[in-house]
Amino acid sequence: MFHQLLVICMFLLSLSVVVALYRLIRGTMSDRILALDSIGFNLIGIVALLAIVLDTTAFVEIILLIGVLSFLSTVALCKYLEGSKVIEYRRDD
Repeated sequence: MFHQLLVICMFLLSLSVVVALYRLIRGTMSDRILALDSIGFNLIGIVALLAIVLDTTAFVEIILLIGVLSFLSTVALCKYLEGSKVIEYRRDD
């Protein structure tokens, strides 16, 4: 029963990714940034549920990597949307 519930939750999270992909394609720039962030969170949930289903801790590093990459991409895209440079090369010595 618990296994079936986890599979249903993974299916619902996958459906949420599909909806976010639609928003990523058709939305405005701010909607696209939010859709990418949402896809990152949903992928973390899917991988976490997969780790529970497979009864392993091997996916913990993948979950952390997806979280860090999702955060950094959101920050970089918001900075780009603001109009400033994403990476500043000039250093003040």
